[in-house]
Amino acid sequence: MPKIVLFGATGYTGRLTAEVLTARGASPVLAGRNGAALAKLADELGGCRTAVADVTDPASVRALLGRGDVLVTTVGPFLRHGHPALAAAIAAGAHYIDSTGEGPFIRTVFEHDDHARAAGAGLLTAFGFDYVPGNLAAGLALREAPTAVRAEIGYFMESPGTSGGTRASMAGMLFEPGFALRSGQVVTERTGARLRSFDVAGKSRPGVSIPGSEHFALTRSHPHLREVEVYLGLPPIAAQGLHVGSRLTSVVAQVPVLKRGLDEALARTVKGSTGGPDAEARRRTRSWVVAEAQDAAGKTLATVTLKGGDPYDFTAAILAWAADTALGGGLLGSGALGPVDAFGLDALHTAAREAGWSRHLSSIEPDAT
Repeated sequence: MPKIVLFGATGYTGRLTAEVLTARGASPVLAGRNGAALAKLADELGGCRTAVADVTDPASVRALLGRGDVLVTTVGPFLRHGHPALAAAIAAGAHYIDSTGEGPFIRTVFEHDDHARAAGAGLLTAFGFDYVPGNLAAGLALREAPTAVRAEIGYFMESPGTSGGTRASMAGMLFEPGFALRSGQVVTERTGARLRSFDVAGKSRPGVSIPGSEHFALTRSHPHLREVEVYLGLPPIAAQGLHVGSRLTSVVAQVPVLKRGLDEALARTVKGSTGGPDAEARRRTRSWVVAEAQDAAGKTLATVTLKGGDPYDFTAAILAWAADTALGGGLLGSGALGPVDAFGLDALHTAAREAGWSRHLSSIEPDAT
């Protein structure tokens, strides 16, 4: 009987996801490397099954899965620890869902599209706040403006907290290349190469370019798209600092010995499993995602803004929904999938609303001439 396996269940995002899954009535297998911690969590959740597995022993990860299972993995940083779970899911013919926000790992998942199709597995990467809301907002904007050939998306937060895993992932990407969609092709481009501002809740807020899943995923549903940009909203000084600093990190990345040494130093310094914001802190966080659909000249044809709460709460809710839906046969295809082509725009929109995100849409009609 197919099952949901939650790998990394005792970590910060994993625990939140386990709580949502069980609240939905699912019975996930809780998996991770610490048997005692798993048993304690299982008891708190009312008696879930557990399984010990560790990314340093890929066979133990592969042993978690059978054909038709759904693997949800929150074990990061994904550039460092994510490959065994991805390989195990494809080998087993199991569906795969992860919580990564790391652009280079997202690219790796999409590069496994052919293997996953052959195995009958669906691969859903970056299926959390990074980067489901942007795919949804862009999909809604492109529905309003079907002739658009450009999409620009911005992510913004107010009073956010960060988990140890998020900080470790950010550190791990410091010297990695970014990317963007140009002329219909994903091309390498340094993170932070571009700056622009968005209208967010009546204020102009700056954002700096980052690699996201939208660059790969949106063209699955909208093959006419030629350019996609994704931006992370930051305070003005921080945005400018990342924009300028990215030139230096891109130079460092060209020196393999130096890059390797700095990556190893960061891995020792920035630890992942150090918890995250508590429930009270998460209640204070507000988030927005803005998507603009544009014509070839850069004229905005439609804008969609989605507003929600804490990114970690959304990530847990949308991971649990995706796993439950996939287990019930709700995936619309196999291979590496974006959020929209995996479930359909309307179903994804409904799931986002249930997770507390509201939509505000304004369209700009093209000139009559």
